Order: sequence, then C-alpha cells, then structure tokens
Amino acid sequence: MTHPLIVAIDGPSGAGKSTVARALAERLGVPYIDTGAMYRAVGLAAREAGVTLPITDPGRVAELADELDVGLEPGPDGTRVLLSSRDVSRDIRQPEIALYASAVSAIPEVRRRMVAQQRRLAGDRGGVMEGRDIGTRVFPETPFKFFLTASLGVRALRRSQELAESGRAEPYEKVLAEMTARDLADRTRADSPLTLDGRYVVVDTTQRGIPDIVEEIEGRVRAGI
Repeated sequence: MTHPLIVAIDGPSGAGKSTVARALAERLGVPYIDTGAMYRAVGLAAREAGVTLPITDPGRVAELADELDVGLEPGPDGTRVLLSSRDVSRDIRQPEIALYASAVSAIPEVRRRMVAQQRRLAGDRGGVMEGRDIGTRVFPETPFKFFLTASLGVRALRRSQELAESGRAEPYEKVLAEMTARDLADRTRADSPLTLDGRYVVVDTTQRGIPDIVEEIEGRVRAGI
C-alpha cells in the first residue's frame, strides 16, 4: 500500500469519473480531488482574460496561471471550486469551458503548476483523484489505477442530461461535437496525453450502474491495502 492512500480514476469526459470518484472517496474515508476542475478554472480565467481558441500565446496563459489561486473545498453539496476565493463551481461546467480546459492543459508550464498543486493536495491525507493523467503523471507509482471509459454516444448523452438538469441545456449534437473535439485534443497533446499503461484496470461504464462500479473498485482497493 502507498502512504497515504492514492486512488487514480482516469478517463475521458462523460465516463462517470466524478460520480464514481466521489462515492468511492466517501466509502474509503479519504478526500475526493477533482483535478479536471482545476484545469477548467484556469480555462475560465483565460477566457475571462480575453484569450480565444485556439490559443496562440501559451506564454500569456502560463503567466496567468502563475497568478491564479485555484482551490478545492469539500462541502455538503460537493466540492466547491474557488478561483482566487471566488466560487466558480457552476461557471466552469459550461461546455465551452471544457474546450478551454483541454487547451490550457496542453501547455506544459500550466500542467507543471497544476500537477505540483495536486500532489500537495493529496500529499498528507491521500485521496481519490480523478482526471486524465493521475496514474501516468501525477501519482504514477500508486498501485490503484483505474481507467473509466464508455462509448462516445453514451458519454455525450450523459453530459447532455447533466447540463439539462443543471438548467444549462445544450443540443445533443453540439455536446457530441464538443466532446469529440476534446477527446481528440486530450489524446494528441504532447504533454501528458490521455492514455494508460498496463497497470490500469479498465472499467467500461457504458451499460453498468454506478453502485456496481464503485463496489468493484472499492473491493479491488481494499484487497490491495
């Protein structure tokens, strides 16, 4: 077992990482750390600063990231995402911000800063960390590495339903197109692309319920502690 306990939950958008990771963290009694929210916060800040896509001046975004204070604060309604003490939990869930998050996460200087912060967050108490490079870059030595995946159509449908439930409905076709674009950007970026190694357990969530998935992963983790 690693000390502290680190569980990596990686995978593409819409695979169920957030729901599974939150439930798993509660059952294991460790913090839930949404690393993707941190990149979304940087992406939001970049858009608010007038940065447009595609990003043509990565140096400017890197300097902006150096000035930002991105925080994650657990609460009764989930993790609050703070950007320089401002609650941006809702703002970062806009579909457009997902594309910004993918773009800023491809900038090596931004990624190094966020990775260092993520390691500090989990350094003392451990945690269930969800993202796209937790088991390959942030904590590659953890023995508890899970890669969640699902068909593209199901992932886009889930995201469409999530947006509708939060009052930010978007056409399914638009969500599908944006998710396809983000998948491509995440897989092909030069620094820490979305990938996995042979030590991951791959979990296809396309036709499985959340309780079943959480139970499987919890069992594997407890068996390895």
